[in-house]
Amino acid sequence: QLQASGGGLVQAGGSLSLSCAASGRTFSTYAMKWFRQAPGKEREFVAVISGSSSLRYYANSVKGRFTISRDNAKNTVYLQMNSLKPEDTAVYYCAADPRYSIASTPEYWGRGTQVTVSS
Repeated sequence: QLQASGGGLVQAGGSLSLSCAASGRTFSTYAMKWFRQAPGKEREFVAVISGSSSLRYYANSVKGRFTISRDNAKNTVYLQMNSLKPEDTAVYYCAADPRYSIASTPEYWGRGTQVTVSS
């Protein structure tokens, strides 16, 4: 089970930090991903981190502004979002994938958390 939190309303240029807590004892064996879905748009990939944190990959739209990290001792993955733009407004979802692959479909999904960036 995955539970995302930390969303909210922020002005453009501001920052937010999302967290996603996972239950279970195999957290470190999963790559963790963040996705987002804006109103009227399809869900899109944001970032992925490998189980050991040795590999990370970001969508071009967030590269240099967002940072994904994880703490396996706490079964938690984070998404630090800086220099936020109105186009970052979306519901953000965390997901667990046994594969470190941009194209693969995650095995588990959390409920989303709303991020709204005002201009």
